[in-house]
Amino acid sequence: MMERIRIGQIGIGHNHGSEKMNTLRRLSDLFEVVGVVEDDPQWRRRRGDWECYRGIPWMSEEELFRVPGLQAVAVETDGFGLVPAARRCAEHNLHIHMDKPGGESLGAFRELLDEFERRKLCIQLGYMYRNNPAIRFCRDAVRKGWLGEIFEIHAVMSRYDGGDEDYRRWLSNFRGGAMYIFGGHLIDIVISMLGRPDRVTPFQRKTRDDALFDNGFAVLEYPRCTASIRTSVAEVDGMKHRRLIVCGTKGTAEICPLEHPSDRYDRDPLHVRLTLLEPCGDFPAGTHIVDAGVMPGRYTEQLAEFARIVRGEIANPYPYGHEFLVQEALLAASGYERQEKNHDDEAV
Repeated sequence: MMERIRIGQIGIGHNHGSEKMNTLRRLSDLFEVVGVVEDDPQWRRRRGDWECYRGIPWMSEEELFRVPGLQAVAVETDGFGLVPAARRCAEHNLHIHMDKPGGESLGAFRELLDEFERRKLCIQLGYMYRNNPAIRFCRDAVRKGWLGEIFEIHAVMSRYDGGDEDYRRWLSNFRGGAMYIFGGHLIDIVISMLGRPDRVTPFQRKTRDDALFDNGFAVLEYPRCTASIRTSVAEVDGMKHRRLIVCGTKGTAEICPLEHPSDRYDRDPLHVRLTLLEPCGDFPAGTHIVDAGVMPGRYTEQLAEFARIVRGEIANPYPYGHEFLVQEALLAASGYERQEKNHDDEAV
């Protein structure tokens, strides 16, 4: 057996940080968690006694970087600190799993990617649908040509804030609001299918008279396709309505919901409603409800894949160029800047 990868976690402020730690600990045949860092006393008070961190040494960032044999870090700071913490990991030649999104500066994110590429280090972004079996089925159907030429994608990822004023105030710190926090998951899917869009047009709206753009809509334009991205934190029971619809000249694939509640991951399969104009693979023409299989946790397969990348067993299926395109489109969709493709430029 190969030795386990020695890994630490920097930050507990990201809302997905606790489940990342739970997942790393469950994957004990792959990872040895050596320590966790959190310098903000408020986060230590709020989350430091959670079960997922019990029994793990708390240490400073400098102490973590000095742990013998440290190979990787999960960067799980609150959204503001992700890119700076990732840069410090690169300076210590550490592979990282970094939660999303990749900061509000496209230039800073590109510099980060360039540094990881220069050092030949893995940087894996925490887009949680990448290893989702239903999403994977749709992506494969597109790549195999089952749906024909794609002309429409409709993707929604919303939730209900429940009137939580603290959450709304936190979210309003990001100029892109709900789209900035949630839209990257959907944009990642679209770009994995269609590549870089020609143009991205944002439509940011507010449902309340406060500082938060809580209702985001964006259109990604391609030569023969438009993709609509919707995110909101004002949709009642919105998590159950998260969906993806991919329409092509030979068929349509639809997923709703995109995932089950966490307590149902291991027992309830995800489904794809697949409609085909002509037979493809094992499916005759017509409409089918495809059992895509269960998802053994949001991050289980992603972090297992991270281990294989760190060990050099596989190349990163989401290389530096892909991560840049997702971040570029996300910032444009969130209203930071209008993005239009220069056809004279070489592909990133």
